[in-house]
Amino acid sequence: MIKSMTGYGRGECTGGNVVFSVEIRSVNYRFLETVVRMPRLYAALEDLVKKSVAEKVARGRVDVFVSVETEDSKNKTIKVDKDLALAYYNSLKDLGEILGAPEQQIQLIDIARFPDVVVLEEGDPDMEEMAKALQTATEMALEQLVNMRREEGKRLRADLYSRIEKLEGFWMQINDRAPNVVVEYKEKLQARIKELLESVEVDESRLAAEVAFFADRSNITEELVRLQSHFAQFKAALDSAEPIGRKMDFLVQEMNREVNTIGAKANDLTISNLVIVAKSELEKIREQVQNIE
Repeated sequence: MIKSMTGYGRGECTGGNVVFSVEIRSVNYRFLETVVRMPRLYAALEDLVKKSVAEKVARGRVDVFVSVETEDSKNKTIKVDKDLALAYYNSLKDLGEILGAPEQQIQLIDIARFPDVVVLEEGDPDMEEMAKALQTATEMALEQLVNMRREEGKRLRADLYSRIEKLEGFWMQINDRAPNVVVEYKEKLQARIKELLESVEVDESRLAAEVAFFADRSNITEELVRLQSHFAQFKAALDSAEPIGRKMDFLVQEMNREVNTIGAKANDLTISNLVIVAKSELEKIREQVQNIE
């Protein structure tokens, strides 16, 4: 089943002392382009995100937004420099003796306030655990993204299938009309000659040669056969499980080429009008195909 290139997904997972939130948006693009925006501190994990995207998405511009929240209560320790605290205490004690202040005035809280006596330290982050958490959050977001692209693909398939059926209807009308073009041309030419040369008998051999030349020049059998083949390939592509957007884009170009040639060769007002309508339908198909992965 075909997939759209437009979608959105979100995932969240905790690893180590951080919570990763991943949002993924995708839009139309000829190739796969993944842009990751995340805090510089975690830039080493960017390739992991891009690899996960490449495993699930074949085409489109994919924007990945990674936000990180730190759980402050985790992975933090309080360190006391005992030697430094004792040095401060002894210094205060000596100062007290010099000033005649009693030793009891030295409070523990005063010593703790001196620089570097009590320090809050964060432990080294567990990059392996964080990488697993980020990958999990990314895969959750990608699952939602792919599901949305698949659902949009169903709608695109229904629309494109109905439009191809319309084109097949135009094809049948052109195919039915084509044989009559030469017959009508012969009758009009014969009537015109008689009108201009009432007293002169029509040279049937020259008339036949002129009609044969017109029939050869206006023959659209090959174009109709190729067009029918393109319709069949396009329908088959609509049910393909593989990324098929580029092939469908190519088929639309080829259909447009055949329709243009039919319009140029047919030399018939009815067929020309059908060609105009068919080209309008092909343009709508082309626009929709741009959304397919």
